[in-house]
Amino acid sequence: MPQELQLQVLPEVAATADLLTQYVANHVKCSTQDIKHITILKRSIDARQRSVKINLKVDVFYADEDVVHRKIDFPEYKNVKDAPRVIVVGAGPAGYFAALQLIELGVKPIVVERGKDVRGRRRDLKAINRDHIVHPDSNYCFGEGGAGTYSDGKLYTRSKKRGDVNRILELLVAFGATQDILVEAHPHIGTNKLPKIMQDMREKIIEFGGEVLFETRVVDFVIKGNEIHGVVVNEGDVIEAKKVILATGHSARDIYELLDRKQVLIEAKPFALGVRAEHPQALIDKIQYSCDYRGEFLPPAPYSIVKQVNGRGMYSFCMCPGGVIAPCATAPGEVVTNGWSPSKRDQPTANSGIVVELRLEDFKPFEKHGALAGMEFQKAIEQRAFLLAGETQRVPAQRMVDFSQSKVSTSIPKTSYVPGTTSTELGEVFPGFLTQIMREGFQEFGKSMKGYFTNEAILHAPESRTSSPVRIPREDYTLVHPQIKGLYPCGEGAGYAGGIVSAAIDGEKCAIMCVESMQ
Repeated sequence: MPQELQLQVLPEVAATADLLTQYVANHVKCSTQDIKHITILKRSIDARQRSVKINLKVDVFYADEDVVHRKIDFPEYKNVKDAPRVIVVGAGPAGYFAALQLIELGVKPIVVERGKDVRGRRRDLKAINRDHIVHPDSNYCFGEGGAGTYSDGKLYTRSKKRGDVNRILELLVAFGATQDILVEAHPHIGTNKLPKIMQDMREKIIEFGGEVLFETRVVDFVIKGNEIHGVVVNEGDVIEAKKVILATGHSARDIYELLDRKQVLIEAKPFALGVRAEHPQALIDKIQYSCDYRGEFLPPAPYSIVKQVNGRGMYSFCMCPGGVIAPCATAPGEVVTNGWSPSKRDQPTANSGIVVELRLEDFKPFEKHGALAGMEFQKAIEQRAFLLAGETQRVPAQRMVDFSQSKVSTSIPKTSYVPGTTSTELGEVFPGFLTQIMREGFQEFGKSMKGYFTNEAILHAPESRTSSPVRIPREDYTLVHPQIKGLYPCGEGAGYAGGIVSAAIDGEKCAIMCVESMQ
């Protein structure tokens, strides 16, 4: 049996096999020749002290032991070509993991996705960045893999109680992610690697008899009495099934509007909204690692910060070290920002959503829209930003200190946001209460992170798609909609997840409950 050790070492020791072997040998008082292999089980960074350390959990195999390498296999998938079927609406993490779970349980998934496959999406992403053209069905939010595919690919979740996080990570490894995601405390895949993983998932679904239909938009639900019987797509084609897992993501506004028109129960949900702040990565490294240069053995530093300002939470969201800011509008006439990082996180800038928690009472000016009030609040800010920035995909932007002092920035340097920026007083984008919280909040951030509050930081507005502004209710145990039998609201779009892992877990749970109800 290998010996398990908990260690705290310098970054260069953690990164260099020979140095780690020497350190372990000294630690256990043996020769390096006695150590056959060291497997790193968990790795995290401790930057609380002036000298940054790496926490490691390792298995040490000695010379007389056989080295056992961890092997990740696929579950035993069944051929479901002729099996009973379930419609899965949406090919994001929730939808694809639901589909794979259905196959594992012997049920045929028919995945319908309004957007294109990962390869087809690229042309439309190029169009939004270069030509400012927003394809309403193919963009950074819609298409194979959903919003997560062209994102940082963060896999960290606090939702440990929701399900088996390790199962999700191991499935991602089986589909091509590196085993590092099983080791790192805050794992991520990277936007350059996620498309291939999603493509391989799709091929596995098809290999075992499932179907994946792209450019297939759901335009209606077939509901008889209080039971779902299928969906209507595109120009009126009907796909029949008595079970539908609705995993559309948080930006499918037409689905919320459709449910509202059909008087299917939905609810307004609080969410958070703000800006995306970009700093030089070297500055964030200096703040977080307390050094002028992080060196070659430490990764670009992330940050996480939360403050209470005027009784509201203001916090960092989807922080992307060594990343870029992307245009994430899903319709013409709006501007939306988000951030992502490649797997190496090697870009010169760091960005993060900096958002303020909203409450249902904030949506009062839009109360005539009922359950869609929060969505209309969100939409109004995105449309105002579009107008202020010049009616293109350029974004309103302002230097951080200037924003806090209500001063229009005289110049905005080139940022990672490819469509470009327009110098704007961001107070014109947001309601007054939200602007005031952010003006004060950035100064509070600067007190906790010395150097953060600086005019080197550029704010891009808005960061508005943090989570769904609508919840589609479901029963606690069965996960079925309380009004429509056979409808399973799922993932971020239904208000039950907040990232790749939690969405995947929710997709699996909905698939399991869906199959249970068929037996």
